[in-house]
Amino acid sequence: MNENNKKVPKRIAQTVLNSLKGGVVPRIGLPYITVGRKNEIEALLHDVEIISEGGASFRFIVGRYGSGKSFLIQTIRNYVMDRGFIVADADLSPERRLQGTKGQGLATYRELIGNLSTKFKPEGGALTLVLDRWISAVQTECLQETGLIPGDSQLTKAVEQKIYAVASEVSELVHGFEFARLLSLYYQAYIEGNDELKMKVVRWFRGEYALKREAKEALGVNIIISDDDWYDYLKLFAVFFRLAGYAGMMIMIDELVNIYKIPNSISRQYNYEKMLAMYNDTLQGKAKYLGIIMGSTPQAVEDKRRGVYSYEALRSRLAEGKFSKPGARDLLAPVIRLEALTAEEMLVLCEKLRDMHAGLYGYAAKLGTAELADFIKLEYRRIGADQNITPREVIRDFIELLDLLYQNPSLNMMELIKSNDFVYSQSEAVSDQAGDDFAEFTI
Repeated sequence: MNENNKKVPKRIAQTVLNSLKGGVVPRIGLPYITVGRKNEIEALLHDVEIISEGGASFRFIVGRYGSGKSFLIQTIRNYVMDRGFIVADADLSPERRLQGTKGQGLATYRELIGNLSTKFKPEGGALTLVLDRWISAVQTECLQETGLIPGDSQLTKAVEQKIYAVASEVSELVHGFEFARLLSLYYQAYIEGNDELKMKVVRWFRGEYALKREAKEALGVNIIISDDDWYDYLKLFAVFFRLAGYAGMMIMIDELVNIYKIPNSISRQYNYEKMLAMYNDTLQGKAKYLGIIMGSTPQAVEDKRRGVYSYEALRSRLAEGKFSKPGARDLLAPVIRLEALTAEEMLVLCEKLRDMHAGLYGYAAKLGTAELADFIKLEYRRIGADQNITPREVIRDFIELLDLLYQNPSLNMMELIKSNDFVYSQSEAVSDQAGDDFAEFTI
């Protein structure tokens, strides 16, 4: 049965409605409300197939605030976890960048590793679980292959050989020797039940050692993850996760606008330089089993003075070609520019939210399709709506409307939308054209 036809569990409905009303994207329940973006999702899922076969990809998802950019990123996040990927996501901020003089790049790495998620641990913090499951899976595999019983020295030797084979394969990559050594240390700690040593190894993987001396004393390795090389370790993780039984690794970095906002031009250029290195890595085959998606606003990408396009090497790679245009975008290009949802798609979304709200609070949905269409028309006819209306604004208004109607059964929708907050008057019309745009929007 299609998930959208199922009754939405109240826990999920509550989370979805509260998140959307608060202007943020929910972590769960997205399949129940996904509307439009079919072509964009298909394009990104094509990347997923390439990654699972040993390739790599790098995409920018570009859209205005509230346009559904973060929603699309979260939707892909859920899709790939269901397909056996490990996902790491982070929002950039003044404290988290791709590169910085005060550890801002390392801070992004720490956020990504802290947010490692799998299908069975989607809320993040999955690193220890992944390591333990890997070792347990190897033990089970050896039991089945050898027929030996737990505790047999031959079984222990067979498990060690498989563990060290994975470590050996990783060790051939840049910084792989120390990474492999730490995997082996973690295995030894797991077998011995040494939780203290396990946590020391995990601390290293999380980039939490500030000094090489500390790492040397704790683990015997004379190297730490730094602001300059953190991305190399993500590439190592991607290969290791594949060897540990996962399909690959997807990295999702949103709020790229925080690089655009860096006041110092040299600092911005260093960040764009790091971005270029990551982009080239994925397209030139230097990374395996790794996908990178970055979310940004159009200005943060296209501004030639401060944006991504201010770095010529990136602009020449990412700029839209001559033939793409609104309504006919090249979704196989590195940059996916989000088109606005149509009024019809917004109507479908409102129907889904109406049914979810009614199911959560246990009442029969009263708003019909014609009334929903009236609401959509009102929203799209506001001043500047043709340029500025976003799904976030419409959704927040609609959920507020549903809440008010539920709490005030004596009111009807038309009474509310004609109130001072929702009123629409002909003098505020965007243009006669705006009315023409809705002339065909009939039920």
